[in-house]
Amino acid sequence: MKACLKSDFETDLCLPAVDNSTMLRVGDKAACMACRNLVSTNMGVRFRVPLQKLHPLSRAIHHRYSGNGNPQRPPHRTAARYFTSLSRLPMRPPKPPPGSGGRGHQQKRNFWVASLAARLLKLRYILLGSAVGGGYTAKKTYEEWKDSLPDFSEYNWVIPDFVWELSEQIDLDKLAKALPEIEEIAKLLPDLDKIGENFTFLKSLLSSGVSLGSEVKGASGLHLLLETTGDPPLKATDSSAAASQDGSDKQYKKLKYQRMLERLEKENKELRKVVLQKDDKGIHQRKVKKSLIDLYSEVLDILSDYDANYNTQDHLPRVVVVGDQSAGKTSVLEMIAQARIFPRGSGEMMTRSPVKVTLSEGPHHVAMFKDSGREFDLTKEEDLAALRHEIELRMRKSVKAGQTVSCETISLSVKGPGIQRMVLVDLPGVISTVTAGMASDTKDTIFSISRAYMQNPNAIILCIQDGSVDAERSIVTDLVSQMDPQGKRTIFVLTKVDLAEKNLASPNRIQQIVEGKLFPMKALGYFAVVTGKGSSGESIDSIKDYEEDFFQNSRLLKDGMLKAHQVTTKNLSLAVSDCFWKMVRESVEQQADVFKASRFNLETEWKNNYPRLRELDRNELFEKAKNEILDEVISLSQVTPQHWEAILQKKLWERVSTHVIENIYLPAAQTMDSGTFNTTVDIKLKQWTDKQLPYKALEVAWETLQEEFARFMAEYKGKDQDDIFDKLKEAVKDESIKRHKWNERAMDSLRVIQHNALEDRSITDKPQWDAAIQFMEETLQSRLKDTDSVIRDMVGPGWRQRWLNWTNRTPDQHIRNETKNELERLLKLHDEHTAYLANDEVTTVRKNLEARSVEVDPVLIKDTWHQLYRRHFLQKALSHCNLCKRGFYYYQRHFVDSELECNDVVLFWRIQRMLVITGNTLRQQLTNTEVRRLEKNVKEVLDDFGEDQERKTHLITGRRVQLAEDLKKVREIQEKLEAFIEALHKEK
Repeated sequence: MKACLKSDFETDLCLPAVDNSTMLRVGDKAACMACRNLVSTNMGVRFRVPLQKLHPLSRAIHHRYSGNGNPQRPPHRTAARYFTSLSRLPMRPPKPPPGSGGRGHQQKRNFWVASLAARLLKLRYILLGSAVGGGYTAKKTYEEWKDSLPDFSEYNWVIPDFVWELSEQIDLDKLAKALPEIEEIAKLLPDLDKIGENFTFLKSLLSSGVSLGSEVKGASGLHLLLETTGDPPLKATDSSAAASQDGSDKQYKKLKYQRMLERLEKENKELRKVVLQKDDKGIHQRKVKKSLIDLYSEVLDILSDYDANYNTQDHLPRVVVVGDQSAGKTSVLEMIAQARIFPRGSGEMMTRSPVKVTLSEGPHHVAMFKDSGREFDLTKEEDLAALRHEIELRMRKSVKAGQTVSCETISLSVKGPGIQRMVLVDLPGVISTVTAGMASDTKDTIFSISRAYMQNPNAIILCIQDGSVDAERSIVTDLVSQMDPQGKRTIFVLTKVDLAEKNLASPNRIQQIVEGKLFPMKALGYFAVVTGKGSSGESIDSIKDYEEDFFQNSRLLKDGMLKAHQVTTKNLSLAVSDCFWKMVRESVEQQADVFKASRFNLETEWKNNYPRLRELDRNELFEKAKNEILDEVISLSQVTPQHWEAILQKKLWERVSTHVIENIYLPAAQTMDSGTFNTTVDIKLKQWTDKQLPYKALEVAWETLQEEFARFMAEYKGKDQDDIFDKLKEAVKDESIKRHKWNERAMDSLRVIQHNALEDRSITDKPQWDAAIQFMEETLQSRLKDTDSVIRDMVGPGWRQRWLNWTNRTPDQHIRNETKNELERLLKLHDEHTAYLANDEVTTVRKNLEARSVEVDPVLIKDTWHQLYRRHFLQKALSHCNLCKRGFYYYQRHFVDSELECNDVVLFWRIQRMLVITGNTLRQQLTNTEVRRLEKNVKEVLDDFGEDQERKTHLITGRRVQLAEDLKKVREIQEKLEAFIEALHKEK
């Protein structure tokens, strides 16, 4: 249809793409019947284009079905078939309309109303379709945009949990409707802001005298508080009557307000605990930020590691708990920590080293050591027992042999609801006498530790005094008064006040103590506490109840001897915490500047002394040395097999050559025939192989491995090695060799291999024969040289040396020289003499020497004979060896009909073959097994050394190492302090 309607000329032609209702305008007359049939009548098509203006393809279709008067013009069938699919359609001539006679035109009808309605209806469908399509497209676009957004469900933890709970439990519609009623009810409620201000004033009223130890004045605040809580206010006309009341009524009112405050604080504590527990649920979902007190505690831990002797430059605040032994220091600290965490004993010393306790608030009551990941649940008795046992073990471990106390600090953190944030250090109790079982310097050591901690100008001294003993027996008060004479950072605590009240005849003595009038020391504040009835099984809650009951009923408080803010450990902990943080805020920035200056000085020293070296601390240097040592061990595997075998053969022959010459060859050579010689050799070789040879071979292999290992380490040392590692490498080498044990299972197989090698006597060719003769000559010449040297030492210098060097023989050398001359004459007379002298021959020699006035002992004669005969035997063996160079032909004939017998050459060939096979076997075991085992041992030794900080400190020393260590620590301390100061400013 498109091909038919599309013209090469620009005709007024419109082809519908989708809708059949599109109008197609053409000329007045129809092109042809085929085209009219193709376009239905309901499409409203009108043909107004002449036939000549139609496309040739349309004209071809027209001429096929129209009555053409020109029969000589063929229709364009080919074009229709090749260019359109209409040729495949069944085309029939259209039926003429009735009444038209077959040739007429359809009459024009004017239906403009129907046409307009139809167009409007079609417009509705267009709008409906557009709306549906647009909606679908918008929905699809929204879904694609929604899918492209990230999943925010993982960030629901940002919104607090109570928001979700409120949304689930509160009906907001009902709440909106009830707002007017709520406003009316709110008008009837008291002013909560006013009550809160009065509550804050009451709290400050009862605790204001804690740090200053002064009276509390606040009548207007009390009047306002009574007014808001419903109590009748004090009238102006009754002021004289109120002033005339006795002290007991005032104390009663203070106790009443104290109980009210405690009740409100208890409720506040419970609410805080709930909030913390709610917050604790999402801890695993977000990064936990360290608390302020934890950051500060980390700084103190680093300082403790930096200088175990408590560097005097470290002036960061701590709360130092000091007191006489069994004064109740530990009990006070446990009351502040709200848990029985320390080991207990009756009268004996339990605190043997300083214990740093970091207290902070948390949802759960737990304790944890600095170097351990285990949490001890302080609400469970079994965890408390385990914690006390662990503290006791750490204390005993820190104490060195022969000592009673230690300077090493044990770091512990305790968290729980309502715990005041601070850092306390519990020190060993001060003693007056050293008892049995203690080191002689225990008293002085405790004093030095206490002074070291208290001399810090920013340390808060918590002086604990036992109230149940006479004040004159106190030792710690004099010590504290020496360290803080003005009392600007000392808080005095009187313990066991219940026992003091019961035992003292005059309660005014307690009043004098807490007012600072009895002891010569001064203090920032004075407190009286009760830490239990003396039973180790009491719980913290029962001790608190007992303490509150005691002070409520005590006449010390009723009679005005003690003030309400001076009693209970709760008030004490609040006061100590306030003083601690006040001291921290005042001094921490100054200490940060001190460490900054120290860092600058250390960095300047490093740049001047080691400008081209990196700042490697002890651990980093150890890792560098560790890599170098492992590289040296690995280089052992690069040794060639020929090198291993040559060294093993040489060392093994040096080890066994004396035994072969003295115990095998020399005895066998004394025989008369070759058969006896071979039999003697076989027997002695078998005995030697079964008992000694394998052990000697393994010793040689082990020593060779050690020497090669040491050689490689020495060669590596010349390649720009740092001399600082020499001590460490030597220790690693010695320890590795000490731990290495040869695989003894190889002993049996080596014995069999050596036995088989020595049994073979078959020399197959002339080169093997020549090699055996050469080996024999070298061995005999070496032995002959050694023997000549021994004889020269025995007889002293000859006449030429005496004349040239102006030396003389000693009397013993003169006797040996005469003995040697006499024995040489004997050997000349008996050239085939045996290896041993007979008794009559010894007597003859001795008498001949006596005839020349030479007194000689028979033992000396035999000893000299042994060396002379060895030389004589070796000289004869060398001569025989030269004769045997041409004896291979006789050997092949088994020395038949020959006077030349070279069985000694065969013996040395057997020894030489055994050395070759043994060297090959040991080399295989070395390269396949022992080198790897040595490498494993070296790694284990390095790992052990790496975990032993004391050994690393001993092996890697020098100013360079110490300077790098100080730089690392000072930088770490400075960074921690800066982080703490930043957090401290944010908290403000």
